[in-house]
Amino acid sequence: MRRSSFHEDLDRGEAVTGSSDRSFGLLLAGACAVVGGVRVWRADPSGWWWFLVAGVFLVLAVIRPAALRPVNRLWLRLSLLLYRMVNPLILGLIFYACVTPIGLLMRMFGRHALPLKFDPNAKSYWIERRPPGPPPETMRRQF
Repeated sequence: MRRSSFHEDLDRGEAVTGSSDRSFGLLLAGACAVVGGVRVWRADPSGWWWFLVAGVFLVLAVIRPAALRPVNRLWLRLSLLLYRMVNPLILGLIFYACVTPIGLLMRMFGRHALPLKFDPNAKSYWIERRPPGPPPETMRRQF
């Protein structure tokens, strides 16, 4: 088994199965019809071509869905490629744009969300809740 040099191993050996050819064709027909509807609504004459393409996909999906198999497999490969590129980028962007500045601001203002310093004189690290929580009797039969 090949080891990945990344933190997240994107090649987990899971078999990815795409959608059925019929549902893929119906989805493409619907998407093309929506694009065509928006274009016709905006008075763009190319919208009618989108309706024609939607009709072709609809007919193929209903009558001969196997004809859409190569397009479906190509779409699946493209989506897996996008997943491999976009997932780490989005997570990295969220981390460096949101989490890192918050951590730097907290450090700058001396705020510690999780106090982990050892205190040899402490009897307990238990933090009393103010105001106190619900009475213990309510915790007996929770369900």
